[in-house]
Amino acid sequence: MVSKTRSVRSCCTVLCLGLALTAAPVRADPPAPRDVLERINKARPADQKAAQDAGRKAAFFCANCHGDTGLSKYGEVPNLAGQHPAYVLGQIDAFLTGRRKDAFMQGLMKVLSAEEKAQIVVFYASQPVVPAGTPSTARAAEGRDHFEKHCVRCHGADARGGENFPRLAGQQPEYLRRSLLRYLKLSGERTYPPMTAAVSGLGERNVEAVVEYLSNLR
Repeated sequence: MVSKTRSVRSCCTVLCLGLALTAAPVRADPPAPRDVLERINKARPADQKAAQDAGRKAAFFCANCHGDTGLSKYGEVPNLAGQHPAYVLGQIDAFLTGRRKDAFMQGLMKVLSAEEKAQIVVFYASQPVVPAGTPSTARAAEGRDHFEKHCVRCHGADARGGENFPRLAGQQPEYLRRSLLRYLKLSGERTYPPMTAAVSGLGERNVEAVVEYLSNLR
């Protein structure tokens, strides 16, 4: 009889432990920035506007270089206004993984949450683009021909890019110039073989014409 009682108690103990483990809350992994972005894109207009407003606040430190509305304060720093949000998230990840080299940007990206990253990119994507080019357009037509030959397949006929490729229309001339030459000369800051191939076909002597064309587009 004692043996039977002990057996029943053991079964009850195992059952209770099993129920306790089943009932224990499971901690979900934090959402990835792209998941947050997808949620924002599917949200009501009022919620999307709230996310953009939150992004403006979260981007207060970014504004020191990229400007309050994504129009850069410095020629060597890119405009973020009008950039595709998924593309910008991809660049954030590139800094975090070391595929893009910039110690300052790498450190800054580490302190942002997934929610903040997604909010920042939708804020910048919603901002109007103001061409950063100079009044001189002497070589713009020539640059357009080179762009259509070497760049249009990825960056689009209007140079506004997309999810996987950056918007180049209206971009800072100095930033465009530096980026193209970095790909051409394999300096290490930017690494993407298709870009190196495209810029090699373009040739260094034609870089300036393409820069002039792109920086004056809307």
